[in-house]
Amino acid sequence: MPELPEVETTRLGLMPLVNQTVAKVVIRNASLRWPIPADLPSLLSGRTLKSLTRRAKYILAHFDDGVLLLHLGMSGRICLLAEDEPPQKHDHFDVRFTNGQVLRLRDPRRFGAVLWAGKDPQQHMLLSALGPEPLDDAFNGQYLHQQLRSRSVAIKIAIMDSHLVVGVGNIYASESLFRAGIHPQKSAKALTRAQCERLVAEIKSTLKDALAAGGSSLRDFFGTDGNPGYFQQQYFVYGRANDKGGEPCRVCSAPIKMIRQGQRSTFYCENCLSQKTIRSSK
Repeated sequence: MPELPEVETTRLGLMPLVNQTVAKVVIRNASLRWPIPADLPSLLSGRTLKSLTRRAKYILAHFDDGVLLLHLGMSGRICLLAEDEPPQKHDHFDVRFTNGQVLRLRDPRRFGAVLWAGKDPQQHMLLSALGPEPLDDAFNGQYLHQQLRSRSVAIKIAIMDSHLVVGVGNIYASESLFRAGIHPQKSAKALTRAQCERLVAEIKSTLKDALAAGGSSLRDFFGTDGNPGYFQQQYFVYGRANDKGGEPCRVCSAPIKMIRQGQRSTFYCENCLSQKTIRSSK
């Protein structure tokens, strides 16, 4: 699933559409995770796109009288194309602009979303209960330590909870915990204030590094221009082990370990943790 760096990379790739006017909206298949509203063509036609922002893993397209909410789901991507580019099998939704460009949602598994959020998107059901952005000042060691005091779940599960902090998915949770020298199975409430400070710093650092690399392209993610991200080339642990064994750790050369947590694969280096080796932020 695309995580925060991939969604932000997509948002930045769509910026040429700001201040452009919608010529036409095409709905080819409305049956996504939530049905695409049938009145979107009439709502958006003739409207000017004022700005593009992001909240968690959602892209918010701001128009004069409301906000269009976009989500990539498990395997979706948003393409920025020329208007004469023919649609492919899984191209479900277009916003065509008068400058000849098209915003197109391509989503083979149809877990994405195209929804109208009205004039106050922060009150929308998908956004109203979200935690702070990980790169904002509100997400700090004091906040994390306070929030974890009553949570007995494993720390990796905790930081993937969007009510605690948004945008830290499976990839970046594993990478951040490795950099911070914290075992992914450690009880969240057992973290000290110093560990919370270090983990927050590494979450921010990991996400910034991923943003600089254009996100991660594993199976489905490509930017709006069709180019992949490159952060997967910098992974310390994620995806570097399977049931048959692990690749050598880039810090200590011991094999990377894989376990299952919350139906997701978790990757870590047992030797680095036992030696209290910490991959510091840049």
